[in-house]
Formats: sequence, structure tokens, C-alpha cells
Amino acid sequence: MEPDSSDRTSHLRTDLTSSSYIPADKDTEFLQREELRSVRIGLELLKPELIQREEGIQSTIVVFGSARLQEPVAAKHALYMAEKEAARALNDPTNRQKVAIARRQLALSKYYDMAREFGRLVSSTCQVDGRCDYVIVTGGGPGIMEAANRGAADVKAKSIGLNITLPHEQHPNPYITPKLSFQFRYFAIRKMHFLIRAKALVAFPGGFGTLDELFETLTLLQTGKTENVMVVLVGRTFWERLINWQWLIDNGLISHDDLGLFHYAETAQEAWDLIGRYNGVPPS
Repeated sequence: MEPDSSDRTSHLRTDLTSSSYIPADKDTEFLQREELRSVRIGLELLKPELIQREEGIQSTIVVFGSARLQEPVAAKHALYMAEKEAARALNDPTNRQKVAIARRQLALSKYYDMAREFGRLVSSTCQVDGRCDYVIVTGGGPGIMEAANRGAADVKAKSIGLNITLPHEQHPNPYITPKLSFQFRYFAIRKMHFLIRAKALVAFPGGFGTLDELFETLTLLQTGKTENVMVVLVGRTFWERLINWQWLIDNGLISHDDLGLFHYAETAQEAWDLIGRYNGVPPS
């Protein structure tokens, strides 16, 4: 008996659905293989670069700071809730510690407003007549990062968010320009994008992530691997209590000249004035 035509071609249809038949650039499972890491790294470097070119991004200012610092209203509410909880168990040392931390967080919440003001000031000064100079770029998360992106959004300017995939769920803050909201898999490539167009790095009080990015940049400047990036630390009291620079000098671990790799500022305007003078930007 002559085989049915559908029987004769069934194996062909099966072949067409096999992974080997999917074009390599469309095979997402294939692209996740360990051997394809170098390809993924190259794509992760290139994609944001091309998009920023298309969006006309000429230069940036990187803003770092804690993801945990809230705006003052939210920080006040957090303190209220901590005190309320502590009142229910007056002898609980954990609750007392939470109140103490909440009070310090409220004191630090001024930096949220300062970062927002900085984003607004820089963006309104530099993004005029279609120019995209000194565009604010952050790690894309909440806290200080959100504040800087929010300041740019306040004046309807572009800003960039370089988010990172983490074991716990994380979302980009809502103030990033949608076309400039990126997500990275590799920290190393993300760090490269922070500095590719950077004219300055402004570090507000923060934790491990902020310190990581700060010291990476200082190391690159110290070793001459990058140039012409001004580093501004906002809040001298915070930074000098956190890092004993003189102790490093006294032990011969850095030179006194290395202190010239960064500057202090106490206000958004002071930070921008330092950056503007360094880069020859006319005062606003």
C-alpha cells in the first residue's frame, strides 16, 4: 500500500522544530550556553552604546548613592512606625536599634532632596536646544538613584538608568527615560558604561555598591586608565568619618597627592559648580 503523504513528511516537520534548525541569533537557549559568554558580553557592551548614540547622548554625569535612602516624608513615616513598634516592647533591643537606624536615615534623607536638585540643576542647564550633554546616569534603582533621575524628569530632560539583574527582584525607578533604561547581566560591562561618556562622578552617602563604584573610579584615575573624570563626594562629614584617608597616607598606602583625585561638596549647586569649572562650562 502506498504510504499516506502526511506520513512521508511527518519526520520533516519534526526536524523543523528541532533546536538545531533555529537560527543561532534567534535561539535564546543556545545563547545562554557557557561557551557563549564572550558573545553575550560583546552584545551587552554594544547594545547600550548604539542606543545612546541614537539618542544623541554626548556626555554624562554619574550619580551614585544608597538605594535605601528615602525622601524626607517617607523617612519620617518610617521613623514613626519604628517608634510605634518599639513602644509595644520597650525592652526589646532590636526595636531600639531599628529606631536608632530610622533616626539616622531621616537625618540622611536630606541627600535625597539634594540629589534630586542636582539632577534638575544639571539637566536644565545642559540639555537645551536639543543638546544631550552631562546627562544624568544612575544605577537605575530607588533611593539616591531615583532622586537624581527624578530631578532630570522634573525638567523633562533625558536621564539614563543602568540596572543590573540580581537574585532578588529589582525594578528600574519610574523617572528614567524609557528609551534609556537598560538592564545588565554583567557588572563589569555595566561599570564600563558608567564611565564611557562620564565627565564626573558624584557620590552621595551609600553602602557597598556606592563604595565599589567610587573606589573603582579612583583606582582607574590613580593608575591613569581613565582621565578627565571629576569625582565629587557629597557630605564631607559622612565621607571623612567613613574613610580615614589620612590613615592610608600615614601607612604609605596612598600618597598625599592622591587626595587630589576627589573633591567635597555640601550642596547640589556646589557640586555642579566644581564640575562646571573643571570642564569649562559657563556658569548658569
